[in-house]
Amino acid sequence: MNESDDKFHDECGVFGIYGHDDAATLTMLGLHALQHRGQEATGMACFDGHDFHVHRAAEMVGKAYGDPAVMAQLKGSLAIGHNRYSTTGETSTRNIQPLYADLAFGGFAIAHNGNLTNATTLRTDLVQKGALFQSTSDTEVIVHLMALSAQKMPVDKLIEALKPVKGAYSLIACAKDQVIGVRDPHGIRPLVLGRLGDAHILASESCALDIIGAEFIRDVEPGEMIVLDAEGVHSKRPFEKVSPRFCIFEYIYFARPDSVMDGKSVYEMRKNIGAELAREAPCTEADIIVPVPDSGVPAAIGFAEASNLPFELGIIRSHYIGRTFIQPSDSIRHLGVKMKHNANRALIAGKKIVLVDDSIVRGTTSKKIVDMMRKAGATEVHMRVSSPPSIHSCFYGIDTPKSEALLAHQKSVEDIREFIGADSLAYVTIDGLYRAAGETARNNDQPQYCDACFTGDYAIELTDYENHKAGAKVTDLREHRNK
Repeated sequence: MNESDDKFHDECGVFGIYGHDDAATLTMLGLHALQHRGQEATGMACFDGHDFHVHRAAEMVGKAYGDPAVMAQLKGSLAIGHNRYSTTGETSTRNIQPLYADLAFGGFAIAHNGNLTNATTLRTDLVQKGALFQSTSDTEVIVHLMALSAQKMPVDKLIEALKPVKGAYSLIACAKDQVIGVRDPHGIRPLVLGRLGDAHILASESCALDIIGAEFIRDVEPGEMIVLDAEGVHSKRPFEKVSPRFCIFEYIYFARPDSVMDGKSVYEMRKNIGAELAREAPCTEADIIVPVPDSGVPAAIGFAEASNLPFELGIIRSHYIGRTFIQPSDSIRHLGVKMKHNANRALIAGKKIVLVDDSIVRGTTSKKIVDMMRKAGATEVHMRVSSPPSIHSCFYGIDTPKSEALLAHQKSVEDIREFIGADSLAYVTIDGLYRAAGETARNNDQPQYCDACFTGDYAIELTDYENHKAGAKVTDLREHRNK
C-alpha cells in the first residue's frame, strides 16, 4: 500500500461462465464490473472444445481486452477471469491469473480471491519434494497439490488438494468440460451463482451478473463446491462444516454498493451503519453532513437521515485521476489528495461540518481532507467513521499494512483526532456495526462475521505467520499472499 493511497484494498475478483457462445465477451464485461476489486492486472482462460486460450495483461480490463484481435483469440463456451491487486508493488506477468497448467487429465486453469495462511509452509514442503514454482502466488500451491494427487478427475484432485490448505479463498477453476467454484469453509470471501439463459455463472459479486443481464440465483455457501457442466449445476460439500465468518469489511468498503451479499444490499448496509453511527456518536451542533467520496457516501446518507441534518456534497471527487499519475515523484505526491478531491468551497464556508468516511488506515488522507475543509472556510470539522478502529492486519486476502503501521494500533481515538486535526472524532462500535447488520450485538463466543482487523479474533489459524514469529526461515509472507 502506497502512502498516497490511504485505503485498504481487496486483492482480486473472479468470474466464470459455462455454456455460452460469447463466454469471453461476457467474462470481460463481468471483470469490468469487478474492476474495483483489482486494478493492476487482469487475465482470462477459455476452452473452445479442443484447446485452451489464455490472455494476461498488467492493465485495466478495458485496455487489456480492447484490441479486437485479443478477443478473437479467446474462443469457447466456457471461460474464467481474474482481476488482480498486487501487494508487493510489482505486477509480474508470472503472477497474473488465471494460472494455467497441463495436468494428468489435461489443461487446467485457476483463479483465486483470498489468502492461504499456510501457503509458505506447504510451498516449502512441495519444493523439498521437487516442485518447481513459476510464480510467487499462493494459488500455485493448489496446482502443485493437484499434480501430486492420485485422484483421476479434476474435481476430485481439487478437493484433495484443498484438504490441507488453510485460509480464506473463493476460487474459480476450469478443465476442458467444466467450470468449478469453491468457497472456503468459513466463507470469508464472497462468491455468487447466476444464470443467463442456459449458461451458468460464478462471480465475486452480484454486480457482475447485472452487467450482463444475468439472474442472481444465490450465494455459494461456505464450504460448498459448485460444478458447472453440460448437465447443469452440481453442488458438493467436501469439507468439514464450521461456523461461517463472512468478511464484514465487504459491507463497509470493499464490495460495490449495488451488490447483494449474503442476502443483504451492500448499499442499505452502509446506510444502516451510518445511521447507527449517528445514534452512537451524534453531532447535533453541525450544519451539514459531508461524505468523503466515493466510499463514504452511503454511510453519510444514513448518518444525515438519522441526524435530521442536510446531506451535502462538500467534497467533489475527480474521476479522471489514475493511481500511476499521482505517484511519479515525491515532489508532487503531497498533491495527491487535492488531485482526487476538492472542497466545494461555496458550500463549506462558514459551516460546521461532519465528515463521514468508511475507515482511517494511516490517517494521512483524513488529515489532508480535514485541513482542506478548514482552508475552505469550515468553522468546525468533525469526523465520523463507519467502521471500528482498524487495529490489526488482515491475513485473509486484504492488502493491509503491518499492524504497527495502522494508526489505530499506535494511537487512541483522542490521539488520532489530534493527529488529523478534527474538532471531534468517533468510530462506530463493534456492537453498533453488528446491529447495523441485523444482529443485537457481536457474539463474542461465536462471532457472526470475520472482524479480525478490528478485534484481532482470527477465525483461521495463521500457520505461516506463527512460524515466522517463531524464527522459521521462510520468505516474506506478504510476497506469497494471493496477488
